[in-house]
Amino acid sequence: MDAATSRRSFLHAMGIGATALGMQGALQGQSPPIQGFEQVPADRTTSEQWTPVSDRKIRVGIAGYGLCRFGAAFGFQNHPNVEVAAVTDLIPERCRALARAVRCEKMYPSLEEMVKDDSLEAVFVATDAPGHARHSIAALRHGKHVMCAVPAIFQHVEEGQQLYDAVKQTGLKYQMAETSYFHAANHAMRQLYKAGAFGRLVYSEGEYFHHNVQTYDSFEGWRLGLPPQFYPTHSNAYYTGVTGKGFTAVSCIGFSVPLQYIGKDANRYGNPFSDEVALFETEDGAPSRMAVMWGVQGYHGEQGRVFGELGSFDYAYAGGTYKGTKKVDVSLDRPPLPPEVPAGGHGGSHGHLTHDFIMAILEDRQPLCDIDQSLAMSVAGIVAHQSAMKDGQRMTIPKFS
Repeated sequence: MDAATSRRSFLHAMGIGATALGMQGALQGQSPPIQGFEQVPADRTTSEQWTPVSDRKIRVGIAGYGLCRFGAAFGFQNHPNVEVAAVTDLIPERCRALARAVRCEKMYPSLEEMVKDDSLEAVFVATDAPGHARHSIAALRHGKHVMCAVPAIFQHVEEGQQLYDAVKQTGLKYQMAETSYFHAANHAMRQLYKAGAFGRLVYSEGEYFHHNVQTYDSFEGWRLGLPPQFYPTHSNAYYTGVTGKGFTAVSCIGFSVPLQYIGKDANRYGNPFSDEVALFETEDGAPSRMAVMWGVQGYHGEQGRVFGELGSFDYAYAGGTYKGTKKVDVSLDRPPLPPEVPAGGHGGSHGHLTHDFIMAILEDRQPLCDIDQSLAMSVAGIVAHQSAMKDGQRMTIPKFS
């Protein structure tokens, strides 16, 4: 296979049409969706190929509605193997809105109360990023499988060991809902990598550009002045999501353009940087450049590319094609979704993440983005910001066991 997919099919799969519609709406005076939440139509051809494996319904509790209406955005309420049995949000009106959105009657005042409900098997943690580790651990300790919004941990590296221990000690499923994992290009790279099309990777890149995200307020203002590498998983997924591996060391450069809430005295983090570019050393010993930028104008989104000894894949500049010396016979199509489940936002990844999590429970297997990969991406960003604050000093990245 010299060209895995056509440019046209990748533009459709990556939701370029939906993004363009969002831009058109803005030009007509309508409010465009928050970046990443442009809806991508489900591929009905692949939906027709879906075959149910069980008629069992997993009773799921959803925690958090918030700025992005995240709790309802991943299609749990539409999955044929799910019953959304409880919801919670700290703000009562948002809790009621979430309940309506997912067609659920039972509401709790907090996640801490909801996880005590013994009838729930799983929880979707869609709360504030600083609370992700604490909330995930609480759900796990109360016997619940967990799907958690990104990142897995936030700001404090020591949370990584605590979360890792909770997952391993309980034996329950943990998945971080990293949307880049089911971008059409990332999925294609992963399938090609597993088929040996790249050989050993010698270089990789990932980028997450989101202009001026600091102006989006959230629970207790956690987004205001957010260090870019505290939100690193959308870009780091273009190595870890392809290979399943992590990073061992980093040197990161931070810089800034004038943005609200950026500056040492302008935010709760003492963060002076609007943009941070990390040069990682991977477990393979190869370099990997991962950029997270709030100051980029004229472009937004997540993308990446990988370069190997036998072949490479570069969505941004090569039209979404594999170029290399090894011919492989592998499907690059994303798995079929149940017809009721929308592909959703972030390049049509939402529905795939929910489906993979539910199937992991039903099939008693690990989710695609498991605890090891979730921590590999999240911890690397925290250490990268520490490096940027020390003028790019090379720092070792811990791996938990």
